[in-house]
Amino acid sequence: MEHSDGRHADHLDLNLLRTFLAVYRSGSFTGAAQLLGLSQPTVTTQMRALERQAGRELFQRLPRGVSPTAVADELAARVSAPLDELAVVAGPDPAAGPADPVHLAGPAELLCTRALPALAPLVARGVRLRVATGLTDALLEELRAGRHDLVIATTRPRGRTLTAVPLTDEEFVLVAAPSWADRLRGPLAAEGPVALHSVPLVTYAEDLPIARRYWRHVFGRRLSGSAAVTVPDLRGVLAATVAGAGITVLPRYLCLDELVSGALVPLLEPPDPPINTAYLVQRPGAVANRDVNRVRDLLLSAAPAW
Repeated sequence: MEHSDGRHADHLDLNLLRTFLAVYRSGSFTGAAQLLGLSQPTVTTQMRALERQAGRELFQRLPRGVSPTAVADELAARVSAPLDELAVVAGPDPAAGPADPVHLAGPAELLCTRALPALAPLVARGVRLRVATGLTDALLEELRAGRHDLVIATTRPRGRTLTAVPLTDEEFVLVAAPSWADRLRGPLAAEGPVALHSVPLVTYAEDLPIARRYWRHVFGRRLSGSAAVTVPDLRGVLAATVAGAGITVLPRYLCLDELVSGALVPLLEPPDPPINTAYLVQRPGAVANRDVNRVRDLLLSAAPAW
């Protein structure tokens, strides 16, 4: 990358390039400062110095954060891999003592029922975990700002500041307790979703996100009506449905034991059930903690069995 004054990206200051990459990946000077342990004014000063050296503007300043210019995109493409490799080489000695805790975040249900049990062997061998739960959009913003090392996301993140790999596929199933299933399966087969209009619906949120997707995918129509019960934790939705509160749509992994035991019954088994892919997301090159890679690798190897 050669600029109008003849300078090359190869000749730019290495420390400034590290700061540039942190700004580029976090999307803000504040996020980069948190990642690097610097003050925000220091990051701002370094970016001004880099722009003077490069002879071009690298970021457009926005009310919230920054947006990279085409020049920044080109520079990031050139320096990301070398700087990441250098960070690994210069990282902490594995024999130098315990690594920092790994900050893992994601949906409470998937973390508690699948991810944490899978990671138990690592914890027994000394890996420390700090786990946070929440909704994907908010967790990804926190990941960009450096609050997490890994996030399990229910949607693929947009942009180029994060790397995401498919982790597991969630299959959704329409279920009810046996008392409801006995009353509904015949009318449902004969009348379609109209037979469910008067049945209490237990769901995750007021806007019925999972149920609306199921109705659209399986029945080819919009779900009307409102929830009888909303619980912002699918384990609560599961418990209420097992107790006979009504019908719901759940990831099959979450209610597998109940389906096997008969505590829940699938109302339909469509040939093409709704599927949602969960992703394991991280900021490339953002950390040199060896345990982050151990957690990531174990999750990726365990997830196909979920």
